[in-house]
Amino acid sequence: MRVVIQRVASADVTINGVVNGAINRGLLVLVGIEEADGDEDISWLTNKMVNLRIFDDEAGVMNCSVKDIDGEILLISQFTLHASTKKGNRPSYIKAAKPDISIPLYEALIRQLAADLGKPVATGIFGADMKVRLLNDGPVTIVIDSKNRE
Repeated sequence: MRVVIQRVASADVTINGVVNGAINRGLLVLVGIEEADGDEDISWLTNKMVNLRIFDDEAGVMNCSVKDIDGEILLISQFTLHASTKKGNRPSYIKAAKPDISIPLYEALIRQLAADLGKPVATGIFGADMKVRLLNDGPVTIVIDSKNRE
């Protein structure tokens, strides 16, 4: 499982002209799921995301997590995070899990992330054509792959 985490002042996702999910201060998380992913990846990643200390404390030092600041999370599925660009100019998405595998994992990720955060997580709709808007704060952008946790 690969995530791109962006610290935001606000973010929202619109589908067919309707806002599906919106947050204020917190994290916009784009997630790509591959076939080798499972419950261990979810547990490890959600713990890492909610405890990642990338928000400023009162001294202006990045020492607080999204939980510490009572922030919010907007989670968006994005299979293109597993694009392979090794050959040619057209990306291959062969590593991205098919919907029958990725949808249940995405839904489990939402549930676990909400439990770890202690509040609901805003989302897009899996597989939809989404328009994501954000006001990046910093900017702070971090990429984490659960396969590189060792």
